[in-house]
Amino acid sequence: MEYCTVKQEASDFFIEKKSRFIGYCRPVATEEEALRFIGEIRSKHWDASHNVYAYILRENGIQRFSDDGEPQGTAGIPVIDTLKKSGVTDVVVVATRYFGGTLLGGGGLIRAYSHTASIALAAAQKVVMKECLLMQLHSDYALYGKAAAAVAECGGIIDSTDFLEQVTISFHLEPELQGALQKRLADATNGKGEAQVCGKQYFEFS
Repeated sequence: MEYCTVKQEASDFFIEKKSRFIGYCRPVATEEEALRFIGEIRSKHWDASHNVYAYILRENGIQRFSDDGEPQGTAGIPVIDTLKKSGVTDVVVVATRYFGGTLLGGGGLIRAYSHTASIALAAAQKVVMKECLLMQLHSDYALYGKAAAAVAECGGIIDSTDFLEQVTISFHLEPELQGALQKRLADATNGKGEAQVCGKQYFEFS
């Protein structure tokens, strides 16, 4: 299982006929987080003409947007459409506008808000999140080097290593690689090394 989101909170801006558009983007996991971020931007830009927003969440398939006073269909919909076309989820965008005195018209507003969302997404950097197995491997010190090498060779990403009576290697691995890993571990440790699945978690992939 995998999904696309953004790597980090980021922002960008541009000027269109003296109106200043600022796009803010942040990864979020819940509607509460999205609304808190929207509130933060509204407080920061309390004097703006409009603080348009949109967010899409995996949580209950939630999708929300607001025109925040712009003509209906010219602001919130272009922002959420941009998110949909990018294929991202667990993302909120706030598009702040300071009116420059020149009307943009319906088409101009749609283009401006679409562009605001696009540059905010680009600044936040789209990433793929994949569900991986959380795994642990207990090894004697004599076999630790071979076991760690086998994990890495089979695509495992080592998260931590604890050196106690035995060595415990904690790592994550894409599910489809599990079979190959167990075989490689058995070969490398003469059957003494077997990794246990402890859970699942999403991790970022380039």
